[in-house]
Amino acid sequence: MRLFDVHTHLQDTRLEAIVDQVIHRAQNNGVDRIVSCGVHEGDWGPLTHLSRKFAAICPAYGLHPWFIKTRTPSWLYTLEKLIAETGASVGEIGLDRMVDDYDAEDQETVFIAQLRLAKKYRVPVSLHCRKAWALMADILEREGGLPFYGVIHAYSGSGEMVKVYENLGAFISFAGSITKPQNKRVSAALTQVSLDRLLLETDSPDILPLGADGPLNEPAFIRYVLAAVSEKRGEPEETIARITYENSMRVYGRFCHGNAGDSSHAF
Repeated sequence: MRLFDVHTHLQDTRLEAIVDQVIHRAQNNGVDRIVSCGVHEGDWGPLTHLSRKFAAICPAYGLHPWFIKTRTPSWLYTLEKLIAETGASVGEIGLDRMVDDYDAEDQETVFIAQLRLAKKYRVPVSLHCRKAWALMADILEREGGLPFYGVIHAYSGSGEMVKVYENLGAFISFAGSITKPQNKRVSAALTQVSLDRLLLETDSPDILPLGADGPLNEPAFIRYVLAAVSEKRGEPEETIARITYENSMRVYGRFCHGNAGDSSHAF
């Protein structure tokens, strides 16, 4: 089976010393494409370096709502330059109403600016949302939806919101939280996702799946997510793997073009 992990943060400093082994283990577990998302200005450079070293890594650059207070005045200029020069997608971006002392207006301003950047360059976005599902849908609708696709990563919304987001152009991705029996809301939402909109991810190095040997998560552990999705939807793992890979390529295929400077790392 070929597997596609549509959301990670492989440039995370917690993985820095072991990233070569992490990539090797991913290969051995059938993972041949990995989207790695930047979340603040400080990790965009390391992400670029990593994506040039490993052709399997598809970079995405964005300013995550957790880090908007740390942004520099030139953040949007720097981000646009990266997107224009690399042809990468945008992400991880979004809204988070669980952040301490958040500025709602500031979050929305930063989010909308990045949505418009993605539309300008005709690229997909990787979306983060906590406790702002209706608001994010409203903003997306006002901004004309997601004409070049988007991924709701580590989906934690209701089953009722699934179709709302699909109608706006989004794909719905599930992470290690789907392996937790107590997470009934996510399991219920999973059954509402159209098969042609379903994606898998790990969110490495976070959201370690149940049963995986931690403490850090990594793309090789996407097989735990696959097994849980297969079980809860009542469909064979081979079917879920094939369809989610095809869906992932629809969204990110043209952004995973084997740009490694060193072909020995290009698995």
